[in-house]
Amino acid sequence: MPNMINYEKNADNYFTVKLNDKEVGHVGSREDAYKAYRDARRAIAKGKSADELTLAKTNLSIEGQNIMWGVVDSPDRLSGKMVSILKQNMQETTFNRAYTIKINDYSISLKNIDQVNELLETAVSKRDARDEFAVELTVDPSREVNVLTAQIRSKEEVKKKDEELDLAFPELGLNELITDSVSKAAPDSKYMKFDDYLEQVGIVKDDAANQEKLIEMKFNDKVEIVESYLPENQLVSLATAIEEVTKDKENKEIYEVQTGDTLGSIATYHNLSIDELIAMNPGKLEDEFSVIRPQDEITVNVPKPELSIQYTTRKYIKESYEAKVQEVQNNSWFKNQTKVLQEPSAGEHEVVDRVTYVNDSVVSRENENELINTLAVPKVIMRGKLDPPTYIKPISGGRFSSGFGRRNRPTKGASSYHKGVDWATPVGTAVSASAAGTVTRAGWGSGYGYCVYIKHNDGRETRYGHLSKILVKVGQTVEQGEKIALSGNTGVSTGPHLHFEILVGGSQVNPLDYLN
Repeated sequence: MPNMINYEKNADNYFTVKLNDKEVGHVGSREDAYKAYRDARRAIAKGKSADELTLAKTNLSIEGQNIMWGVVDSPDRLSGKMVSILKQNMQETTFNRAYTIKINDYSISLKNIDQVNELLETAVSKRDARDEFAVELTVDPSREVNVLTAQIRSKEEVKKKDEELDLAFPELGLNELITDSVSKAAPDSKYMKFDDYLEQVGIVKDDAANQEKLIEMKFNDKVEIVESYLPENQLVSLATAIEEVTKDKENKEIYEVQTGDTLGSIATYHNLSIDELIAMNPGKLEDEFSVIRPQDEITVNVPKPELSIQYTTRKYIKESYEAKVQEVQNNSWFKNQTKVLQEPSAGEHEVVDRVTYVNDSVVSRENENELINTLAVPKVIMRGKLDPPTYIKPISGGRFSSGFGRRNRPTKGASSYHKGVDWATPVGTAVSASAAGTVTRAGWGSGYGYCVYIKHNDGRETRYGHLSKILVKVGQTVEQGEKIALSGNTGVSTGPHLHFEILVGGSQVNPLDYLN
């Protein structure tokens, strides 16, 4: 006989069940409909592995009504009809459990957590030749959802801490105080004999393989790992992931010229030829004889992997060294007047430096200990204190585009008598002070666009026009060659260039007669 349902006044007691708008039967309660739906889902997933996810388009609707009597379907019959509809709407793609690694804005997905560990361990091993460090995955406490992050820990440190935990007893009162005091009273390496210090830090100075010891490592990029379900074609092999994450890729960066730099030294440091460096800087560098000054900005290629490693070592070096040059000021000489008072001689020392790298580049170096075998004698120079009455070209490179004096108006609003000189140069080229002085104007000037005026101690004035950005303020003192602005195309201008003037007694003169 068919199952009969009880009548309840003013309450839904008979439910029509539809799946994807197709009627599959009737039940006496919503719970019966949901049970049949769960049984159908289980039947669909039967035979799949725990790491696979099957998706099917579903829209379950249950419409209730109040009746005196009605026929309901058995759970098996209802579930069977649902299975048939689910199979018709199953997605062909099977989704697999996976792990997605996100490194800054880059992401890649692997099959399992073991592959994630192996990928990160491979990145670490490139800098850890002795296998002294290991990757540890932990839950990121700053995230509200389950996101793993990775850190690098010393195996020796982990082992020691584990041993201490196994052997430790709770310390209270006096015992705790004594232990803490002894730990704080550990000898400072600066006051130890140099050879004793080397032994303490594990450096063997006569063994080249043990003259540098790795002491710290960490990922230099933010690493996040999340569990996900993805189709097979979105997963990559471990070998591909290692290649993508650890290989060096060319990244263009801006390098600011430092005192003592040459085009050759900059090119060599960045593994470039001078021709490649010139090609990367059109408008700034014309040839190998182009002049560069401190604070100029040059585009360079920096090889960098997706996942960068920062690591610190102790490095032993025995070498000759030069003492720092000492200067004696002469208040009546100009700065370009010098005289050697004492010739230098090199000394010899043994040092242990704490060197921090990011990938293969040194980012900091700090002397941790030193043994001087032969003291270096410094070079002593007498140098003038006064700024010399000379002027330098305010930009590096650039094409000379307009001279001083009479000319045809290049554009409406421009003067027919050019009161300075122009160099065509890309917007953003560093503009330097032609001579030391005090900034008297820094802002918008009619015709000049953004401009800077500098008053010099010889009574002369220099002006820099059509700038895109001003880097100094009125009243600021600047040195010769100091960056004061970036070139631009503001005001009455026919294109990106720098307009430069020198005024003597308040009147413009030809700057080329004064440039050194």
